[in-house]
Amino acid sequence: MARQLTEAEKADWQAAMRHVRRRGTADAPVAPPSAPPAPAPAPAPARPARDPAAPRVSTAGPLTIGVQPAGLDTATWERLRSGRLSPTRTIDLHGRTVQSAHNALATFLSRAHADRVRVIEVVTGGTATRGAIRRELQVWLNLPPLRPLVLAAAYPHAANQGAVRLLLRKPR
Repeated sequence: MARQLTEAEKADWQAAMRHVRRRGTADAPVAPPSAPPAPAPAPAPARPARDPAAPRVSTAGPLTIGVQPAGLDTATWERLRSGRLSPTRTIDLHGRTVQSAHNALATFLSRAHADRVRVIEVVTGGTATRGAIRRELQVWLNLPPLRPLVLAAAYPHAANQGAVRLLLRKPR
């Protein structure tokens, strides 16, 4: 039950509202509120329901191709980096426009992750000085829709950086 305002509180309210006007109305006295709103009890913080099929958000820093990420054991990293982890699927982005390559990569990664594929290879082509898709790949892999899917990225052949192997996270 709400408490009633005292006469002193009503007078204070009238004094405070003396110069306040509602928009579009003439000077009409403003009546004090009948009672101040009761403070609502603070709800217990509820944990949002998480879709078990949705990938977990990465708490790791940005992904850098050729750099061992935190959380990946050294033996697995060495196998990925040296090319001994064979890809299950490969996508070739040669000859595509940058936008088409980005869309194809996003679709390919999502499907591979959903199918529980662990290692994929992305062929970008290009050379050290040329190749827009090759330059953009690391940026794309760090975008919010793709970053949670990828655990590590490495060039399987040190002399050929036109292909990148990706180790995907295990779906939860």
